[in-house]
Amino acid sequence: EAAVELAVARFGGIDILVNNASAIMLTDTLKTPMKRFDLMFGVNVRGTFASSQACIPYLAKAQNPHILNLSPPLNLDPKWFKNHTAYTMSKYGMSMCTLGMSAELAERGVAVNSLWPRTTIATAAIEMNFPAAILQASRKPAIMADAAYAIFNRDSRRHTGNFYIDEAVLREEGVAD
Repeated sequence: EAAVELAVARFGGIDILVNNASAIMLTDTLKTPMKRFDLMFGVNVRGTFASSQACIPYLAKAQNPHILNLSPPLNLDPKWFKNHTAYTMSKYGMSMCTLGMSAELAERGVAVNSLWPRTTIATAAIEMNFPAAILQASRKPAIMADAAYAIFNRDSRRHTGNFYIDEAVLREEGVAD
């Protein structure tokens, strides 16, 4: 916590926080070691909360402040939990930060939203956890960057508490490709 606070203080003003860091292990309950469970919750949920907490005082001073969590829309359909309960719980913890903090920070004008890809994105996590064919079929990370950029250009006082999907954001911006 002290390291996060020190980094934020040294940087000075902050306009945008992207909670992108994530630990992943796509295993069922019996195959998920508690050490890995703790890592996922430490990075995904605690990291999101701690980084947001450290940045909020600085974000509240910005003209168009945004917190963007790379986390999925909340959906309690068991199919999202079935094969990797711990991982899904940790990513939903990030989404719950979006839900709660967006309501909490609305009066300060700090937008808190989530962004999630419609399909897999060609990242190291995909490369390590899925067959090569999935990586080859995945979209480039630029789609997420472009969607995030579009969100950051929206008025933080009017666009908060949303669970965006990359492709939908870009379509709203007139991108058809």
